[in-house]
Amino acid sequence: MRTIRNIIALAIALVLALSLVVTASADVVYRTLDEIKASGTINIGVFSDKNPFGYVDENGEYQGYDVYFARRIGEDLGVTVNYVSTEAANRVEYLETGKVDIVLANFTVTPERAEKVDFALPYMNVALGVVSPDSRVIKDLSELTADDQVIVISGTTAEDYLIKNNPEILLQKYDTYANAKNALENGNAAAWANDNTEVIAFALQNEGYTVGIPSLGSQDTIAPAVSKGNESLLNWINDEIRALAGENFFHKDYEETLVDTYGLDYEDSLVLEGGGLAE
Repeated sequence: MRTIRNIIALAIALVLALSLVVTASADVVYRTLDEIKASGTINIGVFSDKNPFGYVDENGEYQGYDVYFARRIGEDLGVTVNYVSTEAANRVEYLETGKVDIVLANFTVTPERAEKVDFALPYMNVALGVVSPDSRVIKDLSELTADDQVIVISGTTAEDYLIKNNPEILLQKYDTYANAKNALENGNAAAWANDNTEVIAFALQNEGYTVGIPSLGSQDTIAPAVSKGNESLLNWINDEIRALAGENFFHKDYEETLVDTYGLDYEDSLVLEGGGLAE
């Protein structure tokens, strides 16, 4: 009888062990570095409407600062890049569900996001900024009245910052950058708060607007992100960023994709080589 009980106990233990393995496997949504190489394709989430960082040109091709980096990743991995159009609000979701392998979409590193995704070494500096019409340039948030509204993109650090630090400000939220720009141009709000790189670009490209607040809150960084726990891909990206520093890759990226918008004055303040470790 004891032998039978031992056999039954062992069988139950094996079933439980297999159940744990299956459950753990079901929780893994990402593809490892080896799986990506074997497939011959890598899925990279980029913006499709945020010129000059990620956008689709008149020929239907993805272009921009982030896309330039994504293209190099594909070349060095020896795989084809499948660009997946993403919006600010679904960057985390796309990684959590395995829809993309990497997000390169002006993804600002924050502690809250780092709980859900894994960030690689950064490749760009960023802060928040506020752009407004020349007819009424907002130079400080205290200048906003109780009736004024500020445009933000859902899922961005600008939205998080204003909700946390200025809950009294009325926010006008949009899912896409195109809709946010249209709202500001149509006079639907007093100002637009977003990454300073974006609002500076908007003011330079659109006459009649000024970045009255060029830096709001803390200085942050932009980095690639992968699904939580995908160490093989994360380590490869970190090694890649370190190696690319030897050829000043991100400065070349800036000069190919951003210089027409920002000029050379912003290059050294925005670009990070080697993850900024040697800065």
